[in-house]
Amino acid sequence: MRHRCRVKQLSKPADQRRALLRSLTTELIRHGKITTTLVRAKVVRAEVDKMITLAKDGSLSARRQAMGYIFDKQLVHALFEQAETRYGSRQGGYTRIMRTVPRRGDNASMAIIELV
Repeated sequence: MRHRCRVKQLSKPADQRRALLRSLTTELIRHGKITTTLVRAKVVRAEVDKMITLAKDGSLSARRQAMGYIFDKQLVHALFEQAETRYGSRQGGYTRIMRTVPRRGDNASMAIIELV
């Protein structure tokens, strides 16, 4: 039973799920927009919001936490430089999810997730 389990499993073991979310978060911050399945987009939205909130904080501790999660150090540096000017007045909701056509191979619902 999955009572009170709030994390989506994504049909993957914990280490693979964490690696998938880290890579999706890194690529979304790098490119600003990615196409993935709807369920993955909903799960990665929370992770990206956490990283941007850390970047808005700007402390050394927050920078180290972000470097432990995001793969690219230059990307973390750029995120911390731009976060305050880009998201300073925003209290949350840094991403937008738009549904697209289903995937051709298995009819999975697809979505585009982008930074606002």
